[in-house]
Order: sequence, then C-alpha cells, then structure tokens
Amino acid sequence: MSLLVLIIYIAFVSLGLPDSLLGSGWPEMHIELGASLSSAGILAFIISASTVTSALFSDKFAVKFGTGRVTAFSVMLTAASMMMFSFAGSFGMLCLLAVPYGLGAGAIDACLNNYVALHLSSKHMSWLHCCWGIGATLSPYIMSACLMSRWGWRGGYRTVSIIQIVLTFLMFAALPLWKKQTEKAKEAGDEETVVLTKRQIFALPGAKQMFVSFLIYCAIENIPMVWASSYYAGIYNLSAEKAAAFGSLFYIGMTAGRAVCGFFADKMGDKNMIRYGALTAIAGAVIVALPLGTYIPSVAGFVIIGLGCAPIYPAFIHSTPANFGKKYSQSIIGVQMAFAYIGMTVTPYIFGKSAELTTISILPFCVIGLCIIMLILTENLNTKIKNKTVV
Repeated sequence: MSLLVLIIYIAFVSLGLPDSLLGSGWPEMHIELGASLSSAGILAFIISASTVTSALFSDKFAVKFGTGRVTAFSVMLTAASMMMFSFAGSFGMLCLLAVPYGLGAGAIDACLNNYVALHLSSKHMSWLHCCWGIGATLSPYIMSACLMSRWGWRGGYRTVSIIQIVLTFLMFAALPLWKKQTEKAKEAGDEETVVLTKRQIFALPGAKQMFVSFLIYCAIENIPMVWASSYYAGIYNLSAEKAAAFGSLFYIGMTAGRAVCGFFADKMGDKNMIRYGALTAIAGAVIVALPLGTYIPSVAGFVIIGLGCAPIYPAFIHSTPANFGKKYSQSIIGVQMAFAYIGMTVTPYIFGKSAELTTISILPFCVIGLCIIMLILTENLNTKIKNKTVV
C-alpha cells in the first residue's frame, strides 16, 4: 500500500504541473502567436469546460477501466497535449489542443480523490493536495527559466511534457499495484461502486448544499489567488514586481498549510477542519481589511487566508463517502470536481467586474461574506447528517 500511496502522490504532482504554465508563459506566447492578451481567458475557459466534462463522466470511466488505467491514460493525454502545445503555430491550434489538455486533468482529479477518500485517511488527502500545490508551484519556475533562455515558452511546455511522459511510464508500470489493491478490496467485501444519474445525484439529501458549498469555497480560494497582487498595487501603490511577490504568499501559505494540516487532520476530523479553516480565513481577511496605512499587516493577512483555505478542499472531498455512502462517492466526487472548476472559472471574472464597478478594496469583505455563507451551508449539512437524514 505504501508504494501505491507514493504513486498517487506523484500523480498529483503531475496534475499540478500544467496548471500554472499558461499564466506564466502567456505574455510571450500571445505576442508570438498574434493573439490578444485577453485571449488567455478563452483558452482557460476551454480547458476548464473540458475538465468539467471529464469530471462529470469520471464515475463511468472508473467503473469500466479502473482508477489506475484512467490515471495512466489521463497523464499520457496531458503529456501529449502539452507537447503539441509546444509546436502550435496559431491560437486556433492551441484552442483545439486545450480540449484533451482539460479532459486529462478532470479524470485524474475525480478518480484519485475518490480513491483516497475511500481507502486512506484525512492526512493523506491533505498531503495529496499539498503535492498538487508543489507541482503548480514548480511549473512557473520551469517556464521562467526557459523564457530567460533561448528555448522560450515552447521549451517550457516541452520540458513539463517530458516530465509528464516519464510519469506516464511510471503510471503504466504501477498498474499491477492497482490490480492488487482492487483484489484486496473485493476480498475485504468493500461495496461495489454504483454509478448514479445526475438526477439521482442531485436528489440525494444534502447533495445540493455540498455542491454549492464546494463552489463557494473555490470562489474563496480563487479571489486572493488571482487578485491579491492587484489588491497590493491598487490599495498600497506597490510596484508590479513587489505586488506579484507578495501576492504569491497566499498560495505558499495554502500549500504549506496543507502539509502541516496532514499531521492533525485525522485527530480533528473533516468537519472541524472545514469549520476552523473557514474561521481562520475570516480572521485573515479581517486583518487584510484593517485600514492601518501600511501593507505589512495585509501580507500576514493573505498568508493567514491561505492557511485557512488549506484544509477545506481536502476535507470536503474526504468527507464525501461518510456523508453520502461509499458506493455513491465516485459519482458525487465527479460532480464536486465539476462545481469546483466552474467556481474557479467564473469567480475571477465576476469579482473583476465587481471591482471595476466599485473598488478592489472589496476583496477581503467578499472573502468574509463567502466564508460565512459556506459555514452556514456546511453546518446545516452537518445537522442533517447527525440526524441521519443524509445516507
């Protein structure tokens, strides 16, 4: 089991690697390809829509082919897509390649999250998502190094693709481990996965609340992730370089927080991790909102928001089998992933328009408001579970 867990961790590093490439490489990419700066939004939308699609059908893939095969094929699909990205000669070609790029990500995400939720403890779920953060943190540095060399943005995509190709061979080599684990699960009498229709999923008591809560959490996470640098520049008139450096601290805080949370996640339980994570994020947002005349407290505030966000996503996923039943978890987690990517896609646009109409200073107040709504929804869901109305 320990070797398979290591393989799963590596798979999640590979899942994070492609996620930051577009943003870090686009300033040079759009010039070379003759696309507008804002065209990155079109690519991001196509990738997200494809990811949502594969996440929604992940339960069918997992039942028919098994988690190991879906993971290996999905890593191969993203590796091939990134390699083709590096040879693309037009923006239209990038749009076509964005479809398999996103399809691979959604399938890995939903299938591996469900496997860990079913078979491993909360600490592994937290560390799993920390591994995703490591991958997403590494790729901008890879792209930056290539941009400063003669390889350019194409070299950045090619380098990450080569890493993914190596990981693809590793994933296919690990298929016997998945087969052995499946046989053990059958011997132990584990429940067979039941594939539900989308109507059946939404009819489950508490499911709608869980999905909306998940979408709201992704909004909470993405607002500072995308707009923290703009907040520093707009509120404190910091240079673009300094604002970008401070803006990345939220992301670092969240990744480090997931590493730390793994050590006490099992003891505290998923419900408390969500509860205290949201309260911590609110405390961080309050610090950011304080009109103290200096940016230093807000730096600490954004790190605290990141620390608060750290346990929430993993705890939501890990609690799914307990909340809705093991046999339904794959279907439900696939829809959760879809809601997550919808939240990640639409939130930056909605907040950006809201900030244009008002001011960027609304950022911490949006985080506070969304955290309160999420807490109300999740506490209500916890009450239903306690009263055994969720099965």
